[in-house]
Amino acid sequence: MAAARRSGRAIGFLDETGSTFRARLGTTWAPIGTAPTLHRLSRRREVSSIVLLVAPTQWRQPQVLARHFEGAIHAEQVPFALRYFRQRVGRPLLIIWDHLAAHRARQVKDWLARHPDDFQVEWLPSYAPELNPEEGCNSWVKGRLLNALPRDVAELHHLTRSEFRRLQRRPRVLRSLFRQARLRV
Repeated sequence: MAAARRSGRAIGFLDETGSTFRARLGTTWAPIGTAPTLHRLSRRREVSSIVLLVAPTQWRQPQVLARHFEGAIHAEQVPFALRYFRQRVGRPLLIIWDHLAAHRARQVKDWLARHPDDFQVEWLPSYAPELNPEEGCNSWVKGRLLNALPRDVAELHHLTRSEFRRLQRRPRVLRSLFRQARLRV
């Protein structure tokens, strides 16, 4: 990672997450003697997010960026999100991500090969979510969405987007995610 920093590349950890109407329930309030009732639509994943957690530097705070899509993430959405992230960060990116099929797809590999000055890719070990500090972003947002009762997919999309934006305004939380993954920042 030191070489990436010397080259002027921002280091970003990328992962995907999904928000659904079937999310787990958290504790809530109800009148004494009455069980709380939450009415949800019963559906599978409705909004998927590609999320980039950019490591802090001596001069910059950590940054979390997200692109949201209806349904599951597919290869054609990855370059779209990467372009957005590169534009928002304002400098070349070293992307550290897992072995999701969409990351390994021919379409994504070909697109990355056409943009070598903007992106460099490193892979996490096969199943090592504890090494990816971005996983903590997903957990934080899902925790904030416990007991949410969106009326439709548009509201679920809005809630998810709002929570990722709220997380961006918490640099201490973002820094703690790097410490939790045992990465020095």
